[in-house]
Amino acid sequence: PTIDKKELLPKGVTVGSLSQMADRFIEWFAKYYGKIANTREDALVALNTALVQDGVFIYIPKNTVVDVPIQLINILSGDQSTLVNRRLLIMAEENAQVNILMCNHAVSAVDFLQTGVTEIFAGENAHINFYEIEETHSRTHRFNSTFVHQAANSVVQVNTMTLMNGVSCNNTNFHLAGQGAHADCNGMTISDKEQHIDNITLIDHAVPHCTSHELFKYVLDDKAVGAFTGMILVRPDAQHTNSEQTNRS
Repeated sequence: PTIDKKELLPKGVTVGSLSQMADRFIEWFAKYYGKIANTREDALVALNTALVQDGVFIYIPKNTVVDVPIQLINILSGDQSTLVNRRLLIMAEENAQVNILMCNHAVSAVDFLQTGVTEIFAGENAHINFYEIEETHSRTHRFNSTFVHQAANSVVQVNTMTLMNGVSCNNTNFHLAGQGAHADCNGMTISDKEQHIDNITLIDHAVPHCTSHELFKYVLDDKAVGAFTGMILVRPDAQHTNSEQTNRS
């Protein structure tokens, strides 16, 4: 069914196709698109950037609170092995608040190779909760990269959940660029058979008086493999940093 988004979302909130929005918001795209996704050091991000045809653009204007969650559903379907490149660009301006749920599914028993790049920009005092769930199948190879840039006193939470997959790698990068920013980076995996899941995180404390918290939990059975690599970077001038990391499997 078709739902009129204007009835559900506050005035000024924009959710739409990247290709369509690029023509309407040229200045925004010039300023934000592809700016924090690292194409020089990550070949898969470069591949995604080169080959992606479309994606989703979400914009939350200043002082806007979105009371209802925004859900995006990505379904892999086809009768041939396929390379799929997905892209998200999320922008929340000063004092904006939003909850976003990204669901990834596969319904066809063919080989899928998926690359995904998400760029999240949180303005001053903005609050963003981003949830990503994978429920694909054993023939799906998925490489997902999320990049977050936070202004002063912003709060961003990224939650990654893997429930069914083949081979998955989630690479999550936070850049705390404004004082008082807080980052939450969480992950959960339930795997069996021969599933393989990697979670790689980097939290970059670039300025003083920022906090971050990481919590990852895995439950593995059979021949499933789970890996976690987490790095917290506290730069020389980032005094009074408070950061915590926990991994339990």
